[in-house]
Amino acid sequence: MRFLIVDDEPLALRDLEEALIAAVPACKIAAFSSPPEALEHIKEASFHAAFLDIEMGSTNGLVLAKQLKDLQPDLYIIFVTSYAQYAVEAFKIHATGYLMKPVLTGDILRELSFLYGDDISLEKKVKVQTFGGFEIFADNKPLQFRRSKAKELLALLIDRRGASLTMAEACAVLWEGEPTGFSQKSYLRTILTEMKATLHQAGMADILIKRHNSLAIDPEKLYCDSYRFLDGDSQAVNSYRHNYLPAYSWAEFSVSLFEKH
Repeated sequence: MRFLIVDDEPLALRDLEEALIAAVPACKIAAFSSPPEALEHIKEASFHAAFLDIEMGSTNGLVLAKQLKDLQPDLYIIFVTSYAQYAVEAFKIHATGYLMKPVLTGDILRELSFLYGDDISLEKKVKVQTFGGFEIFADNKPLQFRRSKAKELLALLIDRRGASLTMAEACAVLWEGEPTGFSQKSYLRTILTEMKATLHQAGMADILIKRHNSLAIDPEKLYCDSYRFLDGDSQAVNSYRHNYLPAYSWAEFSVSLFEKH
């Protein structure tokens, strides 16, 4: 689980970081006393939640929250402050939590349990983005594929949400409108090998489920924006901008699932 924390008071920043580590020992934290530095950092990395002070000198935490969500729409925002009067304004911008200083470990666990239920071990899940372009992340960085079709094959499996995909079906979708021939089947084996190797190198091989003459994805191992959308997650619903897997024409068949909401 990855957290961004911003507070211009060094002691408060340290106390919050210690409370987060106590609550989620395996978490990764990016801590900043400067809001502009936090904004620059989120352009290069993604986070599960941001813990923000509200009163930070010339920068208001409410404004910072809006800027962060512009850069990462599915980011959970939890305000940490000494000022109770900001609660109404915080929830107007769809904050998902509000903690009063000093923050205790139990307070953090309570807020995270509201978001993720009893299982807050999201560091074990692979983050996938399908809204606004397809990406799968390793250590907060998009995974790189040598062949675009290898990446597209993975996107297709994720679009199936755990349903099996045969090699014949994959050929029919990836080479839409073209008759399936030997060259396509041969190239499919090549991109399948590359996709598996890329996932294996990133430590993600277990997201694939191998079945007889078919392949599927394990949805339980993914932290995916479109999956969360379909589960009714308000943050994911709010992040949808009619842009599900826009690079792939075959994804149009799934768009209706999101347009109904």
